[in-house]
Amino acid sequence: MLGLTFPPINELIRWRDIFTSFNKVGVIAVLAALIGIGIFLVAGTKDPLKAPKGVRNLAETGVEFIEDQIVMQTMGKDGLPWTPFLLSLFIFIYLCNLPGIIPLFQMPATARMAIPLFLALVVWVVYNAVGLKHNGIKYITGMAWPHSVPVGMRPLVGVIELLSNIVLRPFSLAVRLFANMLAGHMLLITFAFLSNAMFTAHTKQFFLRPMGILPLFMLVFLTAFEVLVGFLQAYIFTILTAVFINSAQHPEH
Repeated sequence: MLGLTFPPINELIRWRDIFTSFNKVGVIAVLAALIGIGIFLVAGTKDPLKAPKGVRNLAETGVEFIEDQIVMQTMGKDGLPWTPFLLSLFIFIYLCNLPGIIPLFQMPATARMAIPLFLALVVWVVYNAVGLKHNGIKYITGMAWPHSVPVGMRPLVGVIELLSNIVLRPFSLAVRLFANMLAGHMLLITFAFLSNAMFTAHTKQFFLRPMGILPLFMLVFLTAFEVLVGFLQAYIFTILTAVFINSAQHPEH
């Protein structure tokens, strides 16, 4: 009706490979890793006796945020050694999320399942390794045969616990991050196309041109909102990782 041909979904979330199988998503992921590493390398070269400012202030703010708002809230003081891992996870995910609103990139790397799934598998390996290290075989038998429930319910609850902890946790972590970032990306594209279609409407549909301000307003609003969503998704992924590590280290049953 508006003369708008919406491109196939596959074209909105996939780009031609730059070389072999390396595309824009790979570029974003590499840049996210390099920027994160660069921030802390630069911060480490600053004089620790001087008041923090610039990059060092940014790095220290990140460390304090992870310690105060994630580690201490979920793991307590015993979890402070996990700060570097959780900080790296948070910074990488957030920097992968941000390109969704940056011109030329306009795609969060986490809107492709590969990166969220890889990160979730890393977390899965870590918290299960922690559980086995601190509890031995009881980490598995405690889930398969939980002593905190009546004997008759233990087989059923055991199966649910094993499925939840061993299978569903990494899957849910990956899908939550991927789905939220992909949904935001699709919304931005939809309102961008609607706004463009109305502003460039045919002569017979000239009355639609002033209405283009409505999807444009939504586009601006959603772009600002995606900054918050990117932060929240990085925070949720990281705090759930801390919860999983803590529960593996100190199982309740």
